Amino acid sequence: MKRAAGPVIRLRGAEVRLAHATVWRDVDLEVGDGQFVAILGPNGVGKSTLLKAVLGLVPLAAGTAEVLGRPAGEANHEIGYLPQRRSFDPSLRIRGVDIVRLGLDGDRWGVPRPGRASRDARRRVAGLLELVGATAYAGRPIGQCSGGEQQRLLIAQALARKPSLLLLDEPLDSLDLPNQASVAGLVDRICRDEGVTVLIVAHDVNPILGYLDHVVYLGGGGAITGVPEEVINTENLTRLYGAPIEVLRTSTGRIVVVGQPETPTYHPDLAHHEHPHGL
Repeated sequence: MKRAAGPVIRLRGAEVRLAHATVWRDVDLEVGDGQFVAILGPNGVGKSTLLKAVLGLVPLAAGTAEVLGRPAGEANHEIGYLPQRRSFDPSLRIRGVDIVRLGLDGDRWGVPRPGRASRDARRRVAGLLELVGATAYAGRPIGQCSGGEQQRLLIAQALARKPSLLLLDEPLDSLDLPNQASVAGLVDRICRDEGVTVLIVAHDVNPILGYLDHVVYLGGGGAITGVPEEVINTENLTRLYGAPIEVLRTSTGRIVVVGQPETPTYHPDLAHHEHPHGL
């Protein structure tokens, strides 16, 4: 069934409450076809929660959420999702190619379909490995791959079923600067060349800044959305957090945010999976 024309993601007056406290409220967001959009903000503001709301895994207390033309949660078969993760144990023997293949047949416990379907799946996996530049090491155990190599394999897995929307939660986390730049460039290429809309949670905006169409900056229980140059500035962030925040740009174009927003007032367990303040 062809999706009706309109935004890939549309939130109107969205609010999430967890443990009887507000995570964020009055969030309005539209993400168009083929856009690369980042969710930014300090520790504990609910960046990962926003992705889960898009997936319908966290219910809204108010407002509406439409994803791919349907209520959130009803189009998840068209969404690729890479959650936050820790590194694989070095002793894990499953191969990189098998990790990618699980994106196709993980719901069958990795048991492939017989005949042509299996051959098509092998071709699909080979194409994904080539797309993310992982062919050379896909036969190695995943635990023996570097952090950047593991992340490429996991992105390939999330793309296995040809999603229209790709949700990435901190995919650059724990990578060194060269790997951050490499993976950021890969995600942009997937967005532009494959026509996949990307919504990414990022701790540091700088590796992806040059690729972004829009940003969502969360804080103070609300959000500011728009193009990066309009959103990430001293006036906006000071107003969002109700505290003096200064946005500086270095001679190389990097953004530095100076200031300490107040600690969020909602349930402290939510902050466990997010990073300290910063972009």
